[in-house]
Amino acid sequence: MTDKLIIVESPAKANTIKKFLGGNTKVMASMGHIRDLPKSKMGIKIEQDFEPEYINIRGKGDLINKLKKEAKEAKNVYLATDPDREGEAIAWHLAHILEIPEDSNCRVTFNEITKETVKNSIQKPRKIDMNLTDAQQARRVLDRIVGYKMSPVLWKKVKRGLSAGRVQSVAVKLIVDREEEIEKFIPEEYWNIYAKLQDKKTKKSFSATFYGKNGKKQELHKENEVNEILEQIENGKYIVTNIKKGEKKRTPAPPFTTSTMQQEASRKLGFTLKRTMSVAQGLYEGVHVGERGTVGLITYMRTDSIRISEEARSAAKEQITKKYGKSYYENRYYRTNQNAQDAHEAIRPTYVDLDPEDIKGYLSPEQYKLYRLIYNRFIASQMSQAVYDTVSLDINVNDYLFKASGQTLKFKGFMTLYVETVENEKEEDDVSIPELEVGEEVKKQKLEPKQSFTEPPARYTEASLVKALEEKEIGRPSTYSPTITTILERRYIQKEQKQLVPTDLGKIVNQLLVENFKDVVNVEFTAKIEKEFDEIAEGKEPWKQVIREFYGPFEKQVEKVEKELEHVKLVEEVSDVPCEKCGRMMVIKYGRYGKFLACPGYPECKNAKPLVETVDVPCPVCGGKVQVRKTKRGKKYYICENNPKSCEYISWNVPKKGEKWVPGEKPKKTTRRRTAKKNSKSTNMKTTKRTTAQKSVTKTNNKTAKKSTTVKKTTTKSKKK
Repeated sequence: MTDKLIIVESPAKANTIKKFLGGNTKVMASMGHIRDLPKSKMGIKIEQDFEPEYINIRGKGDLINKLKKEAKEAKNVYLATDPDREGEAIAWHLAHILEIPEDSNCRVTFNEITKETVKNSIQKPRKIDMNLTDAQQARRVLDRIVGYKMSPVLWKKVKRGLSAGRVQSVAVKLIVDREEEIEKFIPEEYWNIYAKLQDKKTKKSFSATFYGKNGKKQELHKENEVNEILEQIENGKYIVTNIKKGEKKRTPAPPFTTSTMQQEASRKLGFTLKRTMSVAQGLYEGVHVGERGTVGLITYMRTDSIRISEEARSAAKEQITKKYGKSYYENRYYRTNQNAQDAHEAIRPTYVDLDPEDIKGYLSPEQYKLYRLIYNRFIASQMSQAVYDTVSLDINVNDYLFKASGQTLKFKGFMTLYVETVENEKEEDDVSIPELEVGEEVKKQKLEPKQSFTEPPARYTEASLVKALEEKEIGRPSTYSPTITTILERRYIQKEQKQLVPTDLGKIVNQLLVENFKDVVNVEFTAKIEKEFDEIAEGKEPWKQVIREFYGPFEKQVEKVEKELEHVKLVEEVSDVPCEKCGRMMVIKYGRYGKFLACPGYPECKNAKPLVETVDVPCPVCGGKVQVRKTKRGKKYYICENNPKSCEYISWNVPKKGEKWVPGEKPKKTTRRRTAKKNSKSTNMKTTKRTTAQKSVTKTNNKTAKKSTTVKKTTTKSKKK
């Protein structure tokens, strides 16, 4: 008979924990959720006070039977799923299936997977926290109701297969609203005047910027205003009237939360949110590190707290003073946001002595990059401030004021190790200003007027959207990645050079939802619901009461929308393309991949074809129309309508009037295909006298090369079409 059976969520986590526990102990993985709502129907008994109809997930029958068998043969069963609401709910479902009483002490959690933590946690099991479980149930049930009630409206008016959701629809709305801001933006002209000046004694040059007249700030909007000032100061004397010296300190950023890790990994490493969370999960669950064996390298990666333990703080102090010296250490406490759940620590390394460079050989390239980011951020958070010497000058010329400022890094502090990246902000560079005195004249070398225009707000990236969702309290750390992944997969948005852009389908869906469900697709409403979920988790409110209060008004709104839209048909845009089968003018419809042309005579005439987007500039080679197409990954390219019949024009770049096309600029698919074949042949030639093991490796490589060749052939054909 087994002494202990420990059930976790993933095999990787199971393997790590197994190595910490000796004796008669078994560790098994549930492979995530084991029960859920059915996919074929809503699965919620509305008339029975919103009782969920949970079923065993299809395909997990054998696993459930194995778990039941092992549980019967074990003296103690411990449910060690992840330490969050989702993990608590999985433990509750497991307890139900394995017939473990709810009031038994069967639940253990690990904020970090280390030998000491795992052993201590198993010594202190607790009951399943039904408040956390109910908070997860409330989210699951409410989101299922919203999705099942709102999605059919999209099916009837746009196309089948579309989905609406409480959080995903708000995320799409944010992206669409930003795009509308950009489209409506009217640039405004403004000017700056830069003076290049020189210290007469040292001959050092520096730059000053126009500020205003008689000490008052003056904004310049027209060229004639600039010319008037230039005339007044052209031959004037540039006198230093004020010098202010000071010191500026820069404080390190706190350790990572889920959202800040996702943002920084996106900006610094170019990782998608999904990739970041996948790599972090692997680091948390365990990696084999030489003599240490398999250990979890970071603490739990779903958290919105910046709190760290005293043990971790002490370990950081020891590492910093040993490596950099006492002057680089500063004991820091960071205040967690009042809305944060604070159930777990911030994301940090579990073993501070495991420097990223020392264990690089045991990690994949992605694991190394993310571990180094987490490690350096944590260590830097306990280091001294960076200190700058600053100087600012006022320089007068004929009643006009110019200002110059400079800074020099005096003490690097935490910046020795890590500097946080802030989107759309430049790094602070040292700017040298010569030693000057009040009343001293400086020599004018050059005056440079510069015209500029105000710019529209930037499109969201994955990083900035996560920041916006967090600031507006929409969703929680665990929901950001799946939310953005879902709206990308639904083709409501697409990526263009890391920017998130709404598709035509996304705009149509957003418009329909905003016009008919404005109370649900609403930032304030979504944030309010999140707070209610938090109250359920804290035991302050029953979960079904939250659903009851939501459902009444929502159901009335759904009924109203269904009646209003019953006889309303979306106005279809008529194209100038006649149907070659019946002669009717084809209309523009929206599908999963965007717009396409369809005959309005459906179902009598089922003709449909792609809607080809073109650019205004003619083909630089033959003068034909240039079409815009996309690769399978969504990257745009430009191709002549006559390619490949009589014209070879194809390019990644938008054609410009009068430009000459250089064939080398086109997507180089043919060259890569030939290289793959060549490498394949050369590898085969070298394998004649090798061992059987070497031959099997070579065959695998050859198969990979052939697969890549097939992919490239397919891509090339799709482009030629």
